[in-house]
Amino acid sequence: MNRYTLATIWAAATVALDQITKLWVLNTIEPWTGFKVIPGFFNLVHVLNKGAAWGFLDDENIDWQRPMFIAISVVAVFAIGYMLKSTKGKDTWMIAGLGMIAGGAIGNAIDRIWLGSVIDFLDVYVGTYHWPAFNIADSALTVGAGCIILSMLLQRNSEQD
Repeated sequence: MNRYTLATIWAAATVALDQITKLWVLNTIEPWTGFKVIPGFFNLVHVLNKGAAWGFLDDENIDWQRPMFIAISVVAVFAIGYMLKSTKGKDTWMIAGLGMIAGGAIGNAIDRIWLGSVIDFLDVYVGTYHWPAFNIADSALTVGAGCIILSMLLQRNSEQD
């Protein structure tokens, strides 16, 4: 299987899981409400985020963030295509990471186009400290970045041997 096919599979799986879970939230949980799953640690919520990760630029008085974040997603997908072209051999960590990042960018872009904001629903907290709510696409962006870092570390170690 070539690197483009593998990255596309990762991206498609990410988008599918992201959109299925967001559709479930949209149809199950009223906006700005939620329920406890693991008391003191984890809730499922329905938050609408016009901004970026962790609520950055989530402000009702800003109207330019929607087109800007959609444009960033498009640029990111093209950049990932270019990076795949220059990926050496079968670097599965790099390919998986790039696929997850593309899928995360596409998943959140779909929300922005369709709803004007991103559905966040995973609420992790300890006591009264809540990490900002996030979603599967956000998780894929983070895990994908971790895969790329791991790939780079493994590549560096193999060059030193």
